Amino acid sequence: MYETLPELVNVALQAEGASGPAIEGPAAAAIAVGLAAAGAGYAERGIGAAAVGAIAEDDSLFTQGLILTVLPETLVILALVVVFIV
Repeated sequence: MYETLPELVNVALQAEGASGPAIEGPAAAAIAVGLAAAGAGYAERGIGAAAVGAIAEDDSLFTQGLILTVLPETLVILALVVVFIV
């Protein structure tokens, strides 16, 4: 599967006979934000479960659990910065 990945990327990013990419800047930015949000959600799934378990056992871990839960959202914020740059 990994051997065919570069070929798939070339097909997705280059239109046949065109000199530029097939995906325009705003569409690529939207894809980047969507993928960043999906990745952040996937990361928060495990972190949130662990943080709730830790807080249930020890209330003093609330601040650390909150920071670690919110940390993946910075990925989405940085992806939104890309949208405004493009």
